Amino acid sequence: MAMSLCVRALRLTRAARPLLLRRPAALTRSVHTAPQQPAASSSSVTAEHQHTGGPEEEHEEEVNNMFLKNPDSFGFSDDPEADLWNARFAFFTSVTLCLVLGTAFVYYISDPRMNRWARKEAERLVKLREAQGLPLIPENYYDPDSLVLPDDVDDQE
Repeated sequence: MAMSLCVRALRLTRAARPLLLRRPAALTRSVHTAPQQPAASSSSVTAEHQHTGGPEEEHEEEVNNMFLKNPDSFGFSDDPEADLWNARFAFFTSVTLCLVLGTAFVYYISDPRMNRWARKEAERLVKLREAQGLPLIPENYYDPDSLVLPDDVDDQE
């Protein structure tokens, strides 16, 4: 069952790979328009109004500005790189160390309440008493002289 699901997921990812590698049209379009040239001096273009870069440079500039305006922050630090590494470390620590190793530790911990030992000891004593022909629990398990019993209710009335 699991193997067929893994094979199916692998086939789906292979089929979706060309779609994922294709650059979306929304990212390639430039949001910013080129600066407008003044109408009076259309023949003379100053150096600051000239566009020297091609569409690739516009796209790179736009993506860089987008990440500067809206950084993906995890809230650990102001530095984006330190923030990313701190988030990865926190995720690794919480998932790997706490969940995986903690669960394994709790599962493989020895018998802290000695439940297994008590069960084995009881089974051993039952077998021993059956082999000796004795009852499993003797009639006077507690010493009757040491027991303090309440008075009868009928006597008090």
